Amino acid sequence: MRASLTPARLGAADLVRVGGAGLRTRPMRAFLSALGIAIGIAAMVAVVGVSTSSRADLERTLEALGTNLLTAGPGNDLFGAPATLPTESVAMVERIGPVTDVSATGRVADARVYRSDRIPEVETNGLLALAARLDLLSTVGATMSRGTWLNEATARYPAVVLGSTAAARLGIGTPGEDVRVLVGGEWFTVVGILAPVPLAPELDVAALIGWPAAESYVDFDGLPTTIYTRARESAVPAVREVLAATANPEAPSEVKVSRPSDALAAKQAADRAFTGLLLGLGAVALLVGGVGVANTMVISVLERRAEIGLRRSLGATRGQVRVQFLAESLLLSLLGGAGGVAVGTAVTAAYATTQGWPTVVPVWAMGGGLAATLFIGAVAGLYPAVRAARMSPTEALSAP
Repeated sequence: MRASLTPARLGAADLVRVGGAGLRTRPMRAFLSALGIAIGIAAMVAVVGVSTSSRADLERTLEALGTNLLTAGPGNDLFGAPATLPTESVAMVERIGPVTDVSATGRVADARVYRSDRIPEVETNGLLALAARLDLLSTVGATMSRGTWLNEATARYPAVVLGSTAAARLGIGTPGEDVRVLVGGEWFTVVGILAPVPLAPELDVAALIGWPAAESYVDFDGLPTTIYTRARESAVPAVREVLAATANPEAPSEVKVSRPSDALAAKQAADRAFTGLLLGLGAVALLVGGVGVANTMVISVLERRAEIGLRRSLGATRGQVRVQFLAESLLLSLLGGAGGVAVGTAVTAAYATTQGWPTVVPVWAMGGGLAATLFIGAVAGLYPAVRAARMSPTEALSAP
């Protein structure tokens, strides 16, 4: 009976076993090559994960605070001089049909905020003195960090609520009857401290006093400088169109209208541009890792010429030798990719936890990372595999 000359086929398990054998014989070299791939993939997964987690936190914040807040404030007149809003502008805005909440603050222009009367006047710490309406908190979605908000009684007396940044700059951590600050030359008792206000960051650096108290104690002119308006979500564009004309019918062009959530979205867009840059750096690191894999496989072919010759003399085909080294390159890259995905996910989770964000790593980022490693492995291992397959048995066995 004649023996079959058809070469045996290598199954998937055989390929993994043969490819893994080459890696096990040189563990340190394999580890260093896989590390290059892992660094690139970890960088890419971490960048995407941190960016996605940041966006998830922004979406959660906007969902809690709402995107239906509009603000109106004075701009400049035709000659470039600062304009003003009419005293009755808040009442007029309240009459817009879809508007659900309206509040306002008024800046006390000449009032400075100090912790002590011994501090030089030029050291203002960039703090503002604002007169505030009692419904301000509910309109802008603010909350108290410590103490209480102004009420009908305290709004008429020298009581003040500090923004989170203002309290930190003044060195005040807890409000109380014996805690006072100097506002416009008058002493005010600190009754509360606000938590950070994402949709109205100007309140973070402000000392907020009641509207009547501002008129009585610090010579406030009673004019609003910022009107905060909440409207039904579906009617926000329509309200935005008429807000300037309603707040100042005589000079609507002198009114600036903005949507605070747009500023947060713009910041997120800038973050996405920065994320693109970091992804580019991760891709460069991945390319360097691929070069490391290619170098490892080329050296492996040169060092294992005797093995290749022996396999060829025992009947292995060129295709089988080619597939063997290609499988080894793919395994090497896959190990690095899996490690990189694990490290990138861990870095994302650690950073998101420290920032108080939800941890979000897109499935496409992890899957794409593994797919990229397989592509890099295939490209990096193709030339060494072809070179190994082209060796004749006699040439390989006679090599020193």
